[in-house]
Amino acid sequence: MAITKDKTNDTGANLGFEAKLWAAADALRNNMDAAEYKHVVLGLIFLKYISDAFEAKHTELDAQRAEGADPEDRDEYRAASIFWVPREARWQHLKASAPQPTIGTLVDDAMAAIERDNPSLKGVLPKDFGRAGLDKQRLGQIINLVSDIAFNSPLPAGEGPGVRADRAKDTLGRVYEYFLARFASAEGKSGGQFYTPSSVVRVLVEMLAPYKGRVYDPCCGSGGMFVSSEKFIEAHSGRIGDISIYGQESNYTTWRLAKMNLAIRGIDAQIAHGDTFHRDAHPDLKADYVLANPPFNDSDWRGELLKDDKRWVYGAPPAGNANYAWVQHFIHHLAPTGLAGFVLANGSMSSNQSGEGEIRKAIIEADLVDCMVALPGQLFYSTQIPVCLWFLRRDKRHLPSPGGRGVGGEVRDRRGETLFIDARKLGTLVDRTHRELSDADLARIAGAYHAWRGDKGAGAYTDVPGFCMAARLDDIRKHGHVLTPGRYVGAEAAEDDGELFEEKMARLAATLHEQQTEAAKLDAAIAANLKELGYGLSK
Repeated sequence: MAITKDKTNDTGANLGFEAKLWAAADALRNNMDAAEYKHVVLGLIFLKYISDAFEAKHTELDAQRAEGADPEDRDEYRAASIFWVPREARWQHLKASAPQPTIGTLVDDAMAAIERDNPSLKGVLPKDFGRAGLDKQRLGQIINLVSDIAFNSPLPAGEGPGVRADRAKDTLGRVYEYFLARFASAEGKSGGQFYTPSSVVRVLVEMLAPYKGRVYDPCCGSGGMFVSSEKFIEAHSGRIGDISIYGQESNYTTWRLAKMNLAIRGIDAQIAHGDTFHRDAHPDLKADYVLANPPFNDSDWRGELLKDDKRWVYGAPPAGNANYAWVQHFIHHLAPTGLAGFVLANGSMSSNQSGEGEIRKAIIEADLVDCMVALPGQLFYSTQIPVCLWFLRRDKRHLPSPGGRGVGGEVRDRRGETLFIDARKLGTLVDRTHRELSDADLARIAGAYHAWRGDKGAGAYTDVPGFCMAARLDDIRKHGHVLTPGRYVGAEAAEDDGELFEEKMARLAATLHEQQTEAAKLDAAIAANLKELGYGLSK
């Protein structure tokens, strides 16, 4: 399956734009902690976007007054899925007031007014710009900086307001995503609670191909899985409205980021705030796709309170580690033909502590494990723990997926079989500590999976030593139900250089003899020098 790169738009958000904007914004951070500053900047970007979208519609309606249009009619905006922005919250008013010492209070009032007039945003927007610890001069400078983002740029000839709205959304989305990534990097370990690296998200989305149906992420962070799902559909000419999105996030400030992240893209989603294990907001949901990056090795999930929970079909997970609680929660919410793809720490593939091995064995014996992918290190900002991807499927006959990805008219029966992919050698370092997967890497991983599944247009599948292997259930049993791909894929085949074995051995032996002779000469020279200095060894 082809991997489609994001198209560069004409709004000014081309290569380097986001980086320059970040550099300018970061210079204004002063001594403010990145976790705190994140909400200042992202809140203002959000406010700028909805204000620009409102102003564009307001201008359009104002030009249609003769036809009976009213630019102050809130229903006109709701009908176009545009947030109503009251006068005191409109960006031009805030920009004009940016030099004033009261700017913090004005921004807080603007956020409160928007929440008041748009119930879907209630409790979402940050409202602490007026606090004493926030430098109001710098706040004004940030407002001026955000004012330069062209969410409402002039249109080329022949393009209507809908094109402007789409371009504004794309520009804002790219800036928002870029800033999320940079804040995750700046925050380090704590930043991982809200951000999953885009290349990891893209692997999950490209492999699951969520074209149509219910998409669920019970630990959704800032909503990256959902955004990528919609991007995937758009890139492959699908219909955005064909998927329904459900999510939950326990961290309140992260939940607010997710709500803003989805709102700026016009994505309709049911995202709840709360603890998924103890207050499941979607208890009856059976999802066609589960995409998730749960907290790794979480020991503080209060599992002792859920010992007899109905979700633990394959065994009660240990109170000291939530990994297999998450796995079983995902399975519990899968539809009969559903697929789940999620990130876990590598230890989940082999751990036998506290009954985890028995739970994994039960899941394997139930024939739910579709594919396992070992990822390279240094992909995450938040942890150096090696991670892997799990893919679970209730029906491994690989019938056409909910999105209509058929198998060329035939059913590819993969019952009793699991695909193992070892991608640890893939990826490129983008700096000293972070690695990213390229488009070619994504295509190789997802391509192997779709070929093995027999998806239409994916080509024929073959095992590749050192990279991928389709293993039978008996093979997994022989390995003690350990799911580490390296155990199955074997070593990468050495490239044949065409040299005869006898000739190669003679050449290597001669080279070794030369190296040994040279080493003996060096040893003798060193000994002579030491002797001359009075450090010779007596025999």
